[in-house]
Amino acid sequence: MSGVPILMYHAVADDPAPATRGLSVTPAAFGAQMALLAERGFAPVTTASLAAAWREGRALPERPVLITFDDGYEGVHRHALPALARHGFASTLFVTTGWLRGGDGQDRALDTMLDWDQVRELAAHDCEIGGHSHTHPQLDQLGAGRLRAELRRCREIAAAELGAPPASFAYPYGYSNRRVRQAVRAAGFAQALAVGNDLGRRAQGPYAIRRVTVRRSTDLAEFARLVEGRAIGRNFARDRALTKGWALVRRTRAAARAAHPARTADRTRP
Repeated sequence: MSGVPILMYHAVADDPAPATRGLSVTPAAFGAQMALLAERGFAPVTTASLAAAWREGRALPERPVLITFDDGYEGVHRHALPALARHGFASTLFVTTGWLRGGDGQDRALDTMLDWDQVRELAAHDCEIGGHSHTHPQLDQLGAGRLRAELRRCREIAAAELGAPPASFAYPYGYSNRRVRQAVRAAGFAQALAVGNDLGRRAQGPYAIRRVTVRRSTDLAEFARLVEGRAIGRNFARDRALTKGWALVRRTRAAARAAHPARTADRTRP
């Protein structure tokens, strides 16, 4: 296998909110998936350590895998942390800072979220904390000022709560373009993860590293195939086709917004 399986999780819950159900996994399924990784000798790494190894030409463990969580749902602490700790696994959590409990956008969160004490406990158990914007917008549809503000605010709040700014970022919805990637770099993030539903590879570049989606419908046999890098293209063929079509729509919208900024300015406000 020439790439690294980078697993994208969201909620971990038996009874998630309807908005997160498809992208959630049950605690039992997550526990079984982590046990499979341990049985097969996978060595979980963090986003920062993976990117640094690629950047500096350092060797990775024999069977690296990266376990990531997006948004900051409470079940990551309640259910995922015990399973990760049982195996001594590292991971990365990308937080939407405004959605966390106590944040100014908590009312727009899709499910019960973590608070910062829980985030700090995750960090103490080898979970890298990364940024995922402040309010979870479609970054490629934002004007330059709002884009900078989303990234800056996320990074500043995380730094204030954790004592150091996050080094890694994940694009909300997986959406990015060259302008967004340049803004993420300018904001101080050293690497960023997309989706792409493919193995992560050094050649993708530090700001477009791909992940594979783990869903509620992902059974253990399919999970095994994903982490072994087998049949990923076939498993995600429909997703890739939809992504290509949607990317064309998004580019058209962005071009229209750039051509008529006054007409669309109100759509990019928080």
